[in-house]
Amino acid sequence: MINILFCGNDKVFDGALTTMLSILKRTETTEPFRFFIYTMDVSHINPAYKSITDSQTQFLSSVAKKYNPENSVEKIDVGEIYMKEFSGCPNEQCYCSPYTLLRLFADLVPGMPDKILYLDIDLLFNTDIRKLWDIDVTDYEYAAAPDHYGKLILFFIRKFINAGVILFNLKKCRETGLLKKSRDLIKTKKLTFADESAIIKSTTRQLKISQRFNDQKFLYKKTVVRHFSKRLFWTPFPHTENIKQWRVTKVHKVFGYECFDDILYEYIYLKRVFESSH
Repeated sequence: MINILFCGNDKVFDGALTTMLSILKRTETTEPFRFFIYTMDVSHINPAYKSITDSQTQFLSSVAKKYNPENSVEKIDVGEIYMKEFSGCPNEQCYCSPYTLLRLFADLVPGMPDKILYLDIDLLFNTDIRKLWDIDVTDYEYAAAPDHYGKLILFFIRKFINAGVILFNLKKCRETGLLKKSRDLIKTKKLTFADESAIIKSTTRQLKISQRFNDQKFLYKKTVVRHFSKRLFWTPFPHTENIKQWRVTKVHKVFGYECFDDILYEYIYLKRVFESSH
């Protein structure tokens, strides 16, 4: 079983669908996938912060099962845990949203597997996920790649990583208390990058892996994961753009990518199917 963790509200549907399709279409394995989605309703903070819906989850599950009947997509409401752990904490209004904090609950949610791959929803797999999943993290809390910009600016912080792709060894995390220590920091100290900073500060032992497992700027032949995070462009003047993979026209026009078309065109079709039935 290959275990994947997403986190977010009802707005992550497009990202979850495209990321999931890239995994299913690029991986040659008969081993089933188990997709977990941590979610919650905290609309008292922001009206847009509502749980991913049951209908969205069921549709994602139906798509996954077309590739393998044993695949599953499970919605897990962690609202009660969030209110107990982080309600009113210094990082509740963090740079992204409170949903970025939810992966820190992986050791508190009953029944979670010992090994799980956390993924942001703004990425696509360019090749087989097994290249990442099969990395041995037995002696580590997690494996992660450097942050593209952080490795240039924050090179003096040896443990600095981009937390958008993390292969967790939850068994080791429970032993070292990584996630508990991270939560304690979130509750008591305002952090620049919220949970990412907390994870880095709480790390006992990490496995730094190649940038090809989390390419945040370019796409190479060897790239396993292309992460569509906010990127710096130099022309026609220095500026940043946050182009996500489901903005298909932009992906074509700005990046010139055609290698993901089978994924993105299926996404467009499936999105229309979902919208027409809801």
